[in-house]
Amino acid sequence: MKENIKPATGRLGVLVVGVGGAVSTTLITGTLAARKGLTKAIGSITQMAKIKMKHGEEKLIKDVVPLTDLNDIAFGGWDIFPDNAYEAAQVAQVLKNSDLDLVKDELENIKPMPAAFDHNWAKRLNGTYIKQAATRWELVEQIRQDIRNFKADNQCNRVVMLWAASTEIYIPLSEEHNSLQALEKAMKENNTTVISPSMCYAYAALSEGAPFVMGAPNLCVDIPAMWELAEKTRIPIAGKDFKSGQTLMKTVLAPMFKTRMLGVSGWFSTNILGNRDGEVLDEPENFKTKEVSKLSVIDSIFEPEKYPDLYKEVYHKVRINYYPPRKDNKEAWDNIDIFGWMGYPMEIKVNFLCRDSILAAPIALDLVLFSDLALRADMYGIQTWLSFFCKSPMHDSEHEPVHDLFTQWRMVKQTIRSLVGEEAPDYLD
Repeated sequence: MKENIKPATGRLGVLVVGVGGAVSTTLITGTLAARKGLTKAIGSITQMAKIKMKHGEEKLIKDVVPLTDLNDIAFGGWDIFPDNAYEAAQVAQVLKNSDLDLVKDELENIKPMPAAFDHNWAKRLNGTYIKQAATRWELVEQIRQDIRNFKADNQCNRVVMLWAASTEIYIPLSEEHNSLQALEKAMKENNTTVISPSMCYAYAALSEGAPFVMGAPNLCVDIPAMWELAEKTRIPIAGKDFKSGQTLMKTVLAPMFKTRMLGVSGWFSTNILGNRDGEVLDEPENFKTKEVSKLSVIDSIFEPEKYPDLYKEVYHKVRINYYPPRKDNKEAWDNIDIFGWMGYPMEIKVNFLCRDSILAAPIALDLVLFSDLALRADMYGIQTWLSFFCKSPMHDSEHEPVHDLFTQWRMVKQTIRSLVGEEAPDYLD
């Protein structure tokens, strides 16, 4: 019920890991401009979407549940380079200078804290503005102190931490990830092969009472040790990997094929992408992390064990190619081989020329605001209802992820309605 949700009073600190990156600076610039009335928050569910109530009345989501107002957000974070947000945004070249200049003074005042960084987890990056620590545990303590300092300096009542940094190398689940005790032991023993920098940030956030949102496909909060910590601290966790471009299309097209009972024999996806993200993903170990995330989508939607005649042997291939001239303007191609009546083959080709950070920025904003809402509503642990925004939706070992975009959207609306004691309409919306 709404009366059980703590009000969004005071300031909300949004601490971004990778605050100087393309997604982050686009998010920050757009939010600062929107709260001045200089632009619209297009693409943001929290700011623009409406929801139907029981008696047919339509309301903006932000008028149904008490979300933090954009004017009450203070941005900060960490980066491996010392550039302020204005300088970093110019390097990223997502937004025009004329748009950056609308909020130039505010962007220049957002200066990163030195990052917790390990070159072995992102070999294509050479960070120059990084923390020094003898162990992963010491790194955690430094990040925790950064959170406290930011909160005090910016007079924030609450903080949400958002990972918008690069994809780390792929690692499988190990024994050190299976319990909080084992994770802490590995951190203190400085086991850098299984404890990633992102795990240090997540542990610090949860320990300081800050919801943690994973915007990349890293193995991080999707491990039993972090679930245990989230339960212990009663803090929400959400992720993972922003569902912004090609995968967004898959979660729309695949449900259409399944609903129409059309078969699929193959799905080939390739991308060209520049910017820091593309450079990092050019490293095979880092691409493996992204590949696992992107490949996980259609199997879950198609349910081949239920429909073997249609989806038993779908050949699914994903490629990402680093192409510096495109910078943030990613181009994605999909070739889908389908078959219909009497097994006759057909083809669908999709060419999506998208702007990666333009699509990801509103997702990041929504995940932050909804995670803060979850915190104030005492909804701790895995936020399954936020699967709508993620390529690899967070789930525990006892449940399967939901990938169908329209099912995910219903989960969002039903959660919002339940928070205010509202029943769903009698019809499917």
